[in-house]
Amino acid sequence: MRSDNKRKIIYYSDELNDDFANMGINRKPLRKNYKFIQNGFLWKTASFILYRVIGQPIVFVFTHLISQQFYNKDVIKKVNDEGAFVYANHTNILLDALLPSMLRYKHRSYIVVGPDTMSIPGLNNIVEMLGAIPLGTTLAQKKEMKSCVETRINQKNLIIIYPEAHIWPYYTSIRPFGEGSFSYPAHSGTPVYAMTNCYQKRKIGRLPKTITFIDGPFYPDESLPVAERKKKLRNQCLEAMKKRAEENSTYEYIVYKKKEK
Repeated sequence: MRSDNKRKIIYYSDELNDDFANMGINRKPLRKNYKFIQNGFLWKTASFILYRVIGQPIVFVFTHLISQQFYNKDVIKKVNDEGAFVYANHTNILLDALLPSMLRYKHRSYIVVGPDTMSIPGLNNIVEMLGAIPLGTTLAQKKEMKSCVETRINQKNLIIIYPEAHIWPYYTSIRPFGEGSFSYPAHSGTPVYAMTNCYQKRKIGRLPKTITFIDGPFYPDESLPVAERKKKLRNQCLEAMKKRAEENSTYEYIVYKKKEK
């Protein structure tokens, strides 16, 4: 793996819980009266304009300017007439929010987000209109969130999940993650994809180039109990992502080292 001599080094102690996004946001619980699906005409109109008229064209231009590239994106077309879940590595604050809108144009992409995203002052409505689905805080909200996800899948949309949960900028490996978030497709029989952002050296400049790989679809094995279905889907995604990262992340812009005990 290639790297520069002047590399930033980040020391970590816990691959599952350490977060290096450094967004400086004061996390707040989801408001009690939060509505996961808005059906008002004005809301839906504003959401359409933000996503289709403003958001997607800007993302298209931006990704071309930074030379971000997709490989094997055509496999998404195999499920053009149904919804799907996409599981991705969480390594880029900006691209992790933008790239999902480029995966498919006929239907939308929705992103499951944590409390940080929903705690940005003044931007709550905007991120919701652009497709954020926040994790519920209370039991009632968790049930509503599950219903929202099912509705979006039935509408033939994509649901993007970052199972690593925490952002490690430009990390070139895949961190371990559990099978909990695979409960949705395991129960519904919905197809699953793995999306892996890999980093390579540019000819000019130190900031890495992003190459994005899509693998799948993987279908839940309905001959197995639900718990085993979840585990198998997790393993398929994890293996695909690890293989892509090992073969294609060839430039270490930031070095991650585990703290000595």
